[in-house]
Amino acid sequence: MEDLKKLIREVPDFPKPGILFYDITTLLKDKCGFRAVIDGLKDHYKDARPDTILGIEARGFIFAPALAYALGTGFVPIRKPKKLPAESVTVSYDLEYGSDSLEMHKDALDGGRRVLIVDDLLATGGTAAAAARMVQNLGGTVAGIGFVIELAFLNGRKKLAGFDVFSLLQYDK
Repeated sequence: MEDLKKLIREVPDFPKPGILFYDITTLLKDKCGFRAVIDGLKDHYKDARPDTILGIEARGFIFAPALAYALGTGFVPIRKPKKLPAESVTVSYDLEYGSDSLEMHKDALDGGRRVLIVDDLLATGGTAAAAARMVQNLGGTVAGIGFVIELAFLNGRKKLAGFDVFSLLQYDK
């Protein structure tokens, strides 16, 4: 999997000075790289037997539906506020400088579902922790939380303690 790092473009000082941005668009356009990502996530979570794959807006929408197809499950989107047309539930969470919210349709999990949460990147863990809280509030069980990339130096796993957290690629600095 470490070879996949060669397919990820590193963009310094984006979106602001001092930030190194890991651009996955270069990975996505590589058919072998994209397949390796989906297969790697599928191989890790195949025994978790999720009923539903939940993707976090926006880049989680790229990986979660492909993984849902590979595992033979449904897909549920978690969106930013005011993007869903039917009755939704909201969870708010703190960011480094402020707060944000996520929403999901109230009937998305039908209670008791085993849910795998998928996103592109684990940084500080706040977004994924909020998604897990939402799943639990709706009566679902978090079967795992999967990422393509983990910025290990930001210690996001700490906010996800108690869950099966998996990332294909880790960056230590």
